[in-house]
Formats: sequence, structure tokens, C-alpha cells
Amino acid sequence: MSEQQTTEVTAENGTKKAPATFRAILGEKIGMTQVFHPKDQTYCDVTVVKAGPCPILRVKTVESKDGYNAVQLALGRRREKTCSKSQLGQFKKAVVAPARYVREVRVDDTKGLEVGQVVTIDGAFKTGDYVDVQGVCKGKGFAGVMKRHNFRGLPASHGASDKQRSPGSLASRRSLGRVLPGQRMAGRLGGVTTSTMKIEVVMVDPENSLVYLMGAVPGPKGGLVTIFETAKSKKFRTEIVRSTIKKDKMGNIIKAAAKPGAAKK
Repeated sequence: MSEQQTTEVTAENGTKKAPATFRAILGEKIGMTQVFHPKDQTYCDVTVVKAGPCPILRVKTVESKDGYNAVQLALGRRREKTCSKSQLGQFKKAVVAPARYVREVRVDDTKGLEVGQVVTIDGAFKTGDYVDVQGVCKGKGFAGVMKRHNFRGLPASHGASDKQRSPGSLASRRSLGRVLPGQRMAGRLGGVTTSTMKIEVVMVDPENSLVYLMGAVPGPKGGLVTIFETAKSKKFRTEIVRSTIKKDKMGNIIKAAAKPGAAKK
């Protein structure tokens, strides 16, 4: 299918679909469950994400005043009274209903991408693809060094009271007289943007806009996540074909014994 034909594909509501070459979508994390893998029928833990549909609000190019290539995606719904005038103007210009989330995704080339197109999970990803998932991880508040940095703690012997979970020496020098930047100490844990790399797409349900991802992804239930094509070199799962030829310890091929009663040629 040519690039011009992919832009003419329309969704059920009559809007144009984004080209299949655009491999990014916004989603809402629903939770975790267990399913049978459709390829090898193994029981695996998956995270269910309701991905899309995501209308394109704006396309930025190097030639424009922005100076870089990017696409702004929207997800969800919100009331107009909760939007600022600048946000309402952006939604009206793109002829899109006010959205709850607006995120920008960098792209190498914006060819074929237009304002008003809709990005859906159908066609963007399929079973066996590897993706990177980005989200804001759960905030755990103020945490000590054992929980935050996996310190082993101090020994609980020789009458050392309440020192089992303390950090110990800070290793600052006398000549400096201060704590060096980057020193591992107690502090706020979580609540930051984090990415999980190379997650396998186990299953895609285009009718309900659901995608099942292998393992856990960042963020709480109901949190916003962004799904990209993985930045790793291996983009999709390859099946391992095991040889039926048996060999001994020396590497010699073991011939299969003839079945009793087999006819000789």
C-alpha cells in the first residue's frame, strides 16, 4: 500500500486514519491480568492499556517556526469550562473536542501526517511487536536509603540501637566540608517520568481499543502512558526454530533407531 493510500483510510466515524508508519499512541492504564500467549500458549502476566483513539492536534516541522519535527496527540474528553482560551483555540482550530491529555511526540519525518487524522491501535501495533512504554511512576513519598537505594543497612550487634536502617557515613572529605552532588541519601521516591524498554505486545483488541503488554508498565491504574516503537534494534519477536537432529557430547549425529517391525527397503 502506498503512502497516499494509507492517509485515505478512514475510521468508523469517517475521520482519516494516520499512516501506519507512525508508531506512537497515548493510552490509559487499566490494570494487570493473566492471559494465554497466542503464539506459544504460555500463561503470562500482562498489563491492559486502553490506547487511543488519538486525534492529531498539530504537526510541527523543521521548516516552520518550531524548528523540529513533532506531532501533538490528544486523548480523552474534558469540559470546555475547564480549558483556557488558548487551549480552546487550539482544539477549535483542529476541529477536535476538548481533550483531557495533550502530549507531543518527536518524529523523524512528518510526511503523510495531517491535523485531524486519528491514530488508532489497529494497524499501529500487532502481536509480537516490541514497544517502549513511558509514564509517571507511582510516588512513594519520603523514603530511606534501604528502600530508595537498596542499602543493606548496618549490623544489629554490639548494642547499636536503631542503626539497622541508617545510611552510615556520607564519605564527605574534610577539605570539601560538604556533601558531594549525587550522594545517595534519603529523599522523595517515585513520581518521576520513567520508561520501560522493549515490552512485547501480547495481544491487540482493536474493537475495544485495548492492547495487552507483557509484564508491568510505569504508573498507577488510570494513569497516562505513551507507547512507542522500541528504540532497541530488535523491533519484533522472532520464533526460535529448534533442530530435530540429535547429537552426542562429541557432536556426532545420533541416528534414530528403526522401529520394530518396520519394512526394509
